[in-house]
Amino acid sequence: MIVPRGVRLGYGVGSFCTATFGAVPGLLLLYYMTNFLAVPAWLAGVVVAAPKIWDLVVNPLVGRWSDRTVSRMGPRRPWMLAGACTLPLAFAALFAGPPLTGTPAAIYVGVVFLLAATAYALFEVPYKAMPAEMTGDYHERTALLQWRMVFIGAATVISGVVAPAIVNSQGEGGTLSSYRLMGVTIAVVMLASMLGAFFGTARAPMTGAPDPDGGTLWSQFAVVRSNPPYMWLLALGCTQFLAVGVMLAAAPYFASYVLGDPKATSTLFAALIGPILLTMPLWVRLSKRYEKRGAMLLAGLLFGGGTAAATATPLLGALYAHLMLFVVGVGFAGVQLLQFSMLADVIALDAASTGKRRAGVFTGLWTAIESAVSSFGALTFGAVLSMGGFVSSDPGRPVVQPDSAITAVLLGQTAVPAFIIFLAVLMTFRYRLTAEHVLHDPQQPSASGEIRPAAP
Repeated sequence: MIVPRGVRLGYGVGSFCTATFGAVPGLLLLYYMTNFLAVPAWLAGVVVAAPKIWDLVVNPLVGRWSDRTVSRMGPRRPWMLAGACTLPLAFAALFAGPPLTGTPAAIYVGVVFLLAATAYALFEVPYKAMPAEMTGDYHERTALLQWRMVFIGAATVISGVVAPAIVNSQGEGGTLSSYRLMGVTIAVVMLASMLGAFFGTARAPMTGAPDPDGGTLWSQFAVVRSNPPYMWLLALGCTQFLAVGVMLAAAPYFASYVLGDPKATSTLFAALIGPILLTMPLWVRLSKRYEKRGAMLLAGLLFGGGTAAATATPLLGALYAHLMLFVVGVGFAGVQLLQFSMLADVIALDAASTGKRRAGVFTGLWTAIESAVSSFGALTFGAVLSMGGFVSSDPGRPVVQPDSAITAVLLGQTAVPAFIIFLAVLMTFRYRLTAEHVLHDPQQPSASGEIRPAAP
């Protein structure tokens, strides 16, 4: 089934929300707390990570609720609308800059981030469930998600270039006022994106039948656990999420303390995201020629290789760092596209073999773990900073960081995520779901290639 171009565009525009909510807090929230609210680095890392534990509860619940929803708007869109009505307000409050510092400021940010994560789940979980239900064609899902990735690239430009530019518009390094402005601006972008996706998918085709009485949430988790391709893909995705989370958290520190230019955060992100806008057709062709697993291996090697090579930045300078980030971006583009295309394949195969709508359960668990693991990237980088002796501050009391802290920033941006990505490359060899399985066999292959009947 070919998805109409208008629906592809309508679906893709929702990625302005999913990309910005994932990237902006990951990029700026830790730095905002340590350098403007005087929150210790270890506590700031905990604050970024802690609300994500809630995602492990709420995301699967939203997924299951959307699986069981029967309405004239379809099963997914009512929940997307609910997210559109709540997330922008919570996001603007996240960077509101209350007159608090230290632990009280950390508590405020943690509570608001928890509310924002809940609102985000209402939109994200049903949104990510839709591609597996829009078409039953193996390669059409990749083509559909290509559009989504283009919008992710554009959205990440806003996150990584425009958001830091707004922050720095009132002085190098930003001010509390500029963070407030950035929060409101990004909230408006999210609102427009979510409403665009809601209206743009009104005529989206749907495959599969509703399953409003398909058992309890826990019984559905048992089905998920019994699906080897899904579990192996989830483990692979977790390593990739963690590496990206570490790099996002490290980026403003890398720009400020290694390159000596806080505004370089924007240009580094431009180098990283440019390939997403340029290389999507290439990755679609590579996935058809070498299978999705082969293309994923190549993407992971480029991602990890560029990240590891960036360790030489102090010796070779800022231009070299930007070139390596461009290489990373080429690999990152492929990883993102293929990861979600593989996920849609797994969900579609489950629906074909069982006749039940369970996309919400699969994507709910996926997004919950994605969110939690990504937030542990900030926690991991916060721990690296603490081990390096990084000193927290506020604008009224600037400090000079010790050399050990600068080294920690460098390794946190390069060596640590590179090691994690190379682990993901090794894990990719174990993924066995191919076009032959999806197109010709309604049974589920195990990670080792063994075909097993679908769980009842």
